[in-house]
Amino acid sequence: MARQLEEQIVGRFPVGRRLRVLDVGMGQGTQALRLARAGHEVTGLEREATMIAAARKALAGEPEGIRERMRIIEGDGRDTGVHFLPGSFDVVLCHGVLMYVEEPDALLAGLARMLAPGGLLSLLVRNGDALAMRPGLSGDWAGALAGFDSVTYRNRLGLDARADRLKTLTATLAGIGAPLHTWYGVRVFTDTAADGAQVPDDLEALLAVEERAGRTDPYRAVAALLHLCGVRG
Repeated sequence: MARQLEEQIVGRFPVGRRLRVLDVGMGQGTQALRLARAGHEVTGLEREATMIAAARKALAGEPEGIRERMRIIEGDGRDTGVHFLPGSFDVVLCHGVLMYVEEPDALLAGLARMLAPGGLLSLLVRNGDALAMRPGLSGDWAGALAGFDSVTYRNRLGLDARADRLKTLTATLAGIGAPLHTWYGVRVFTDTAADGAQVPDDLEALLAVEERAGRTDPYRAVAALLHLCGVRG
């Protein structure tokens, strides 16, 4: 996904431009730190205290120049208008958040308002059109049958979550003024890997296969996750 995001940034903005990035629901700050290391000004918004602590710890280990380019704000992604003015960012990330939001339209509209004209909105969501894949490949036939007709599921953390369908999100993005520019699949072949599985020796080959599948039909349509990139008009 990081490679996909980099492809979109390079293709949309002049090389060397320092972008204003907002990472909503930044978690432990993996993507935020990566973009700060690349020279961008990054703001991370997160409401979970444990995630904020992990992000601050990771940031503390970075050189001073990177620490100065990244700030962390405690807050909810649905309240971006409380913290920032409209059009304040060139790139807005919202990765792995929508599955925990029962009614995401208001959140998405708020994220779109944060974008400057031509800005990039990057969403990572659970693929509602492929919920039968993981249980089916694991031999859980009852779970696979249930997945065909549902957009809710129990994730690996044991939490009830919600998936999004590509068609629905495409319509939503058009309606909030950040129409879909392109989309990718994420975790096409690796979604059934066990948590904590050892990193394979042929990691680069694995990543090359996932990257190719994530941009190629019909493979990307059955990925566990979808990476959608909208552009503010």
